[in-house]
Amino acid sequence: MFELNVESNTPLTPLSDVDDIALQFLTHIGYLPKGYNPKTNVIDTQDSVPYRLFMDCFMRNPKRAWTVEELAAYLKTTKPTIYRHLNKLKGIDILEEVETEREGGMKKGYRIRYGDLRKAWSFTEANVDMAMRNYRETVDHFQKLMEG
Repeated sequence: MFELNVESNTPLTPLSDVDDIALQFLTHIGYLPKGYNPKTNVIDTQDSVPYRLFMDCFMRNPKRAWTVEELAAYLKTTKPTIYRHLNKLKGIDILEEVETEREGGMKKGYRIRYGDLRKAWSFTEANVDMAMRNYRETVDHFQKLMEG
């Protein structure tokens, strides 16, 4: 299921710190909730599992496909926690599942779609366009029924 927060915002282009941009961007789109308070022993959001999953694993290694086990070990957390955050990123449609060879066999891995956030974001935009067209159809239909 596609899910994305869309809110009026200004581009973050005046900022030059990638962590500041990532924190604000991830909050704007709903991956990190507003006022996010990690429930673990971390100092701030930048040390949290969802932030590090996105930045350390996927953005700093965009072409690498990570297995859930590798992500859990790297982030020192549980597989259910990893799946919860992977599902949020999959819901935004910026992740892809790829088969990756590990320990002599093939396993499911995850990475930023095409290894490039700009390309991955094209899928997000297409989903938003489709959702808005569907809303428009519903509004037109609803208004027509109300008038008739």
